[in-house]
This record gives sequence, C-alpha cells and structure tokens, in this order.
Amino acid sequence: MVKKTLKKKVMKKKAQAKPAASTFAAPVVESAREIWLAGLGAFSVAQSESGKMIEQGNKLFEKLVSEGVKLEKKTRDVAETAVDDIKGEVESKVGAVRQQAVDNWDKLENIFEDRVARVLGQLGVPTAADVNKLSERVQTLSRKVTELSKPKKAPAPRKAASKKPAAKKPAAKTAKAAK
Repeated sequence: MVKKTLKKKVMKKKAQAKPAASTFAAPVVESAREIWLAGLGAFSVAQSESGKMIEQGNKLFEKLVSEGVKLEKKTRDVAETAVDDIKGEVESKVGAVRQQAVDNWDKLENIFEDRVARVLGQLGVPTAADVNKLSERVQTLSRKVTELSKPKKAPAPRKAASKKPAAKKPAAKTAKAAK
C-alpha cells in the first residue's frame, strides 16, 4: 500500500506539474506552430507566385538583353568613329612625315651631287654638261668635214657679162665640158 500511496503521490505531482508546464509551454508551442504555418504559407505563396515571378524574370531578362544590344551598338559606333578619326589623323601625320623625309632625302642628294661635282671639277674631270657640249661640237665638225670631203661638182659656167655676143661654137664646147 505504501507503494500505491507513493504512486498516487507521484502521479499527483505529475498531474499538478503538467498543468503548470502546459501553461508555460503553451505560448511557445503556439508560437512555434504559427511560425511553422507562416513558413508553409510562404512556401505556398512562393509556389503560386513563382510562375508569375519566373515569367516576369524572363521578361526582365529579355528587356535587359535588348537594352544591352542597343548599348553595344551605340558603343561600337562611337568606338568606330573615334578609331576612324584617329586613323585619319595618323595617316595625315604619316603622310606629312613621309613627305618631309623625301624632301630631306632630295636635299641631301643634291648636296652630295654638288660636292662631288665640285671635287671632280677641282680634279679637272669634265661634267656631263661639258661632255654634252663637246659631243655637239664633234657632231658639228663631223658634218662639216663630211661636206668638205664630198667631191665637188664642177661649177656651172658663169655667163660672162661681155659686150660682145658670144659665138655659138664656144658655147657648144662648154656644154660638152660640163657633161
């Protein structure tokens, strides 16, 4: 019986402790249950809204891609214009530098030719102009020598201006001599 009494006391204590524990734990359990329910609600809303969100996300993505394409085209146009401008400037500067180099080379060549001609002149070497003049003189002299070396034709008799009329016979002799 003592055992039964002890058992009853323990049970009484447990019974008395249970209501105290349940009053203290009830708000915590209720709070945990509400949190659980809020999570389930969020999950449910997320599921139902996810289709809409995915659709909106796809539309937003497509819009961003479209804007990116437009921006890329504008950027390329600006970059190409800048490159073309720079290319034009560089080409003009290169052309100017090239022309200056050609001019300087021509000046250097003329200076070199003048100095060589001066030295050759001091050494007594004739210039190209001297040789050309000499060649012309030789050609002229050669023509004159050729003309002089050709056999001369007998000069046609000159009619003497005499007061006497000429006889016919001597004229015939002169004609035969001329032949």
